[in-house]
Amino acid sequence: MNDFEAPILTVKRLRKQFGNGCGKCHELDESKLEKNYCPMCGTIYACRDISFDVYKGEILGVVGESGSGKSTMMQCLYFDQPVTSGEVFLQGYKDGSDNLFKQSAQQQRYIRNHWLGKVYQNPIYGLKMNFSSIGNIAEKLIAAGNRDVESMINRAKELLTHVNIPLFRMKEPPHNFSGGMQQRVQIAKALSNNPPILLLDEITTGLDLSVQANVLDLIKQIQRELNISMIVVSHDLAVIRMLADRTIVMLNGRIVETGLTDQILEDPQHPYTQQLVYSLL
Repeated sequence: MNDFEAPILTVKRLRKQFGNGCGKCHELDESKLEKNYCPMCGTIYACRDISFDVYKGEILGVVGESGSGKSTMMQCLYFDQPVTSGEVFLQGYKDGSDNLFKQSAQQQRYIRNHWLGKVYQNPIYGLKMNFSSIGNIAEKLIAAGNRDVESMINRAKELLTHVNIPLFRMKEPPHNFSGGMQQRVQIAKALSNNPPILLLDEITTGLDLSVQANVLDLIKQIQRELNISMIVVSHDLAVIRMLADRTIVMLNGRIVETGLTDQILEDPQHPYTQQLVYSLL
């Protein structure tokens, strides 16, 4: 398999639980659980052995209802949450053979700062609201080791222009901005170090429809121009239809269906996916 065919990111059996588990639930027997909750010990299995690949230049959609484990999975991939178990491999990092979940905290910070970008559903988690917009971008560049002030200023201007933030407002803090502008500053910050993978978690939730459309158009433009790989989480199938090449459907912490986005939306196989799709009709 050549580099083009090999996945840029491989996730294997990612498990995240809140609680210690017990003899009744540790094997994840569906008959012992209420959805993803163990009534005996109170453990919540937010992600239950999640596995998938992402290829270079691909947008992978992740869809499911609230509580399905989508955002928890993204938190684990960005090291915001420690995993319970599982493996993740990144092509190009140590020959793609080292489990990123087993790396030291220092190495995980390095991976975050050089290989990954993330845009959060709530911009307050992705931005320092009292920093200037240009300062937010500089923070990410400094974390990656950049100390050249002029190059950081030029990079920040380039990115803010790219995401349609007027440069005369670059010294304003994001708390002065609308929700859509805050998301665009987040995108600029996430792109600052040219990461090969961008994680987008429910980034259009709470935005007006016209603002949603602008943000989605921007994401498609970025993907086309930079050939960047993306994982896009949404509960909105219209967002997934517009952006994603392939889609995985999550329910109660598990992947219940995966395939090409058009195939899943036009001919859903799992009853839950059918329910999601038909609810739009």
